[in-house]
This record gives sequence, C-alpha cells and structure tokens, in this order.
Amino acid sequence: MIRMGLVLLLALAAPLSAKESLGVFESWGAFRDEAGPRCYAIAVPRTASARQAYASIATWPRRNVRGQIHFRLSRESRPGSAITLRVGNERFGLTGSGTNAWGADRRMDAAIVATLRSANRLSVSAIDTSGRRFSDNYTLNGVASAMDAATVACARRR
Repeated sequence: MIRMGLVLLLALAAPLSAKESLGVFESWGAFRDEAGPRCYAIAVPRTASARQAYASIATWPRRNVRGQIHFRLSRESRPGSAITLRVGNERFGLTGSGTNAWGADRRMDAAIVATLRSANRLSVSAIDTSGRRFSDNYTLNGVASAMDAATVACARRR
C-alpha cells in the first residue's frame, strides 16, 4: 500500500519523466529530479484519509542546501495555529501555513534529520480551519537509507 502511495504521489506531483527513482526503502522512496537539480527522500502518511500529504527531506546542491524538511499536510492548517512535529520522543515547532510546513531554519532541519535516524515514528499535528486537531502519522522504516541515497545521488551532481 505504501509503495502504491509513492507511485500515486509522483503521478500527482510532476511528470514521471522528470524524476529518477533511486529506490524504495521500506516505507520511504528516494528520487533525483534534474530540474533544480534536487534529490529527496519522501513518504506518504500511514493514515488513509491523508490525501496528497507527504513528508520529504531534500538536498539542493546548487543552493548548498542539505536535509531540508518539508511536510505537505493532509488538511489546511488554521492561520496562526501551531504546527508540531513529533519524532520519537522529541518535539519541534514547525513554521508554515495552509498545507505546507517546514523546519524553522537549517539548524532545526539538521536536528530533525539526526532525530529521524534513531526514531521509529513521526507525526505532524495542527489545527485545521474548522478548529479540529489533526495528525499525519508516518513510519520511519527505511528513512535513513532513503535520505542517504538522495544525499549520495546529489553529491555526484554538483
């Protein structure tokens, strides 16, 4: 089901010809997109109602960016409400609006990436525009391998 979710996500995100698959590592995939160029690890949430939601960790070699965290939320968050990332027992306050959330800065991205390597679950929660709390939940099986594959693929493209 998760592999099918990755294929569906790619079909929605951009033309498949623009992306090169670097592999599927349990519940995470790794891809290289020459437009940019960028390489990234990506997964869809475990929750069935999470339409078009995903988590990604990207490397943009020409921008000197590595390990940039991005979440596409399953619902639009209420303006001004907190977006919280929980990785294992650690919590991070994300920045963002609408259906997008990011780490506040490169330092936070690095801390999140380090925590991802030793945790087994991840959830992003916020309050939607109707005032209801929601969470997008992910498994972290394969995340370290997918992040490493993306990083190595872009290191060769500098």
